[in-house]
Amino acid sequence: MLLAELGGDLQPAEQKLLDSRRSAQMAFPLVLVMGPSRSGTTLFVQWLANTGVVAYPTNLLSRFYQAPIIGAKIQLLLTDSRYDFRHELGEFTQQVDYGSENGKTRGALAPNEFWYFWRRFLSDPARDVWTDRELSTSMDVQTLSAEFAGIMDVFRKPFLLKAMLFNYNIPFLNKIFDKVIFIRLVRDPISNIASMLDARKKQNGNIEQWYSFNIPEYEQLKDLAPREQVAGQVYYVNKAIDEGLDGVAGQNKMTVRYEEFCKNPEPVYRELVAKLGQHGYKVTGDYSPAGPFRATRADMDEPELLEAYRKFSG
Repeated sequence: MLLAELGGDLQPAEQKLLDSRRSAQMAFPLVLVMGPSRSGTTLFVQWLANTGVVAYPTNLLSRFYQAPIIGAKIQLLLTDSRYDFRHELGEFTQQVDYGSENGKTRGALAPNEFWYFWRRFLSDPARDVWTDRELSTSMDVQTLSAEFAGIMDVFRKPFLLKAMLFNYNIPFLNKIFDKVIFIRLVRDPISNIASMLDARKKQNGNIEQWYSFNIPEYEQLKDLAPREQVAGQVYYVNKAIDEGLDGVAGQNKMTVRYEEFCKNPEPVYRELVAKLGQHGYKVTGDYSPAGPFRATRADMDEPELLEAYRKFSG
């Protein structure tokens, strides 16, 4: 209730900021993270947040999802050392801990999934499945782009965020944003399935209930046994991303393999820096080594999960 009230109070001022940006192109690239649930996207975003190369939606900024440009300015005022007079706000830190619970993080500056922000631009925020045609006729693309441009103008950096709600709509996203880089996370499918089953248990108390976004194939999966259901979910999401990225130019996409990233993140950093450079953003400063990270693997009956996955992958 308070968040909605605050958003309404800030809307007139946010609107003035938007009006000045509607015809302007993004000065920095938008970086969108794609992939199935439990494919390593949260760890990846936490790591990249700590490099300082990009701005990202924080738990603090998420409170201003209805007025994110103003929210970005407030965050900058509260957390940037340039405005921290005699360490009055020293409890804020830019360091992000590598911990989460089903995508949820702790700390004001920890990465947030920002789904409330994305859903503002859907004509039916309760839906997860949209065709590109539906989005093109119903989404306020002009305001969405202007808000991203405004956030990046505040932080003076590219803006990174998860966009898995639109795993099936990559061609649409690629069309509406003039500067965009898709980062696709790929995890060993059996480990991904096991992790999703584990997330079901943690989130719902059992493995029978659906976890994560709905997908177009839900109707054909919903009556299957849980392991087959999740195997199909992982398979079809990866298939949709494969097909969506097929038409995206090379400078606008990259693939990160979770297990390889955990062993050595630095090559991923170098590749992203090169991609950002192709979009006119030069990264200064050296890479601060991080990792290796532990590639988690939930307890599982691997032969059973492999058999379930092969029913879809052949």
